[in-house]
Amino acid sequence: MDTTYMSVAELTKIIKDNFDNNTFFNRVYIKGEISNFKRQVPSGHCYFTIKDEYSKISSVMFSSKASKMLFEPKDGDSVLVIGKVSVYEPNGNYQLYVDEMSNDGAGELYKKFLELKKELAQEGLFDEFKKKSIPRFPKRIGIVTASTGAAIRDILNTINRRYPLCETILFPSLVQGSGAADDIEKNIKESEKYNLDVLIVGRGGGSIEDLWPFNEKKVAYAIYNCTIPVISAVGHQIDYTISDFVADVRAATPTAAAELAVPNIMDISLDIDSKVNRLTNYIKTKIVNYNNYINSLLSSYIIKNPRKIYEIKDNNVNNLKERLINSIYNIISENNYKYNIIMSSYIIRNPRKIYESKKENVNKYLDRLEILNPLSSLKRGYCILKKNNKSINTIKNIKNNDVIDIKLVDGVVNASVKNIKEEL
Repeated sequence: MDTTYMSVAELTKIIKDNFDNNTFFNRVYIKGEISNFKRQVPSGHCYFTIKDEYSKISSVMFSSKASKMLFEPKDGDSVLVIGKVSVYEPNGNYQLYVDEMSNDGAGELYKKFLELKKELAQEGLFDEFKKKSIPRFPKRIGIVTASTGAAIRDILNTINRRYPLCETILFPSLVQGSGAADDIEKNIKESEKYNLDVLIVGRGGGSIEDLWPFNEKKVAYAIYNCTIPVISAVGHQIDYTISDFVADVRAATPTAAAELAVPNIMDISLDIDSKVNRLTNYIKTKIVNYNNYINSLLSSYIIKNPRKIYEIKDNNVNNLKERLINSIYNIISENNYKYNIIMSSYIIRNPRKIYESKKENVNKYLDRLEILNPLSSLKRGYCILKKNNKSINTIKNIKNNDVIDIKLVDGVVNASVKNIKEEL
């Protein structure tokens, strides 16, 4: 019995024909969640995955159909699609060719993402003022990611190319599936024992399910509590996870994370050369300027004729000395003139006449005061009456039985008032 072998292409075509000729597969209605959505430019064709909790199917929607959609799909959207199932012969994969798509609301995973994002934001895990800065020249960088795959290769290649002076330490971790979040959390905590300057946490691109460990609360808190500045590098540029918001810096890709973590040694070298040139030119300019200054000093009149400096100073001293002597003579002359005027004055020449004149005036004033002195009247037989140390000048100020003092020329008499009579 002869055995006939067919080619892979022949087998694939038979499978495709079975799909295409089966009316069930020509019109299917699918409900699921969009993942890994990409719209090609400039063709406008859309490539994505439709999935649920248990399975997923690759899907394509050509631009002629995509242009009729009433919304812009994105990862996490729950959608209703109508299309047919067929086989893409070049790689032998069956896929869904979508004719119509409508939005059925956000997918469950995306809802969980938004809820956790809101919760952690309210707790302050995303606050900008808490972010740590990345050191400019790190000596040791830790990397939490899978030990195989494009992410670790891109990170190491970029660091070695840009800044080979830096040491890297890999903390191999699960980054997808069950137990990945626990493993990532454990390795972030472990990294704090190695005196690192920067820690990169991430992985390559994938669906929202693939990236989900980086949306777990335990990973978010591990990054938030880490004392090392953390760069999050999860997925591609369009992918965002909770880790991106908690980390000190978010990188669009693992390669970008490495570029953010280290400087470019070529840029540093160019910068050093530039600064050396600037410093050299600055020093040369200073030397030339000082040399010109010294030459100007050496050619100056003063340096060439130092004796002239002494002569000028000596001349100034002589002038000052002469001015001082003249000033002293003027002061003496002026004071001598004042002295002569004083000595020739009437007061100096007749001091006794001034005294007698003043004495006569004083005696006149004393005589006047004596006349006005109330005590003088006591010698002529008058007296002064007082009550409670106050003078009495009218009988209205006293009454019968009041005790009064009578001041005489040679003493005081206490008396009691009797028979007050008022003269009219």
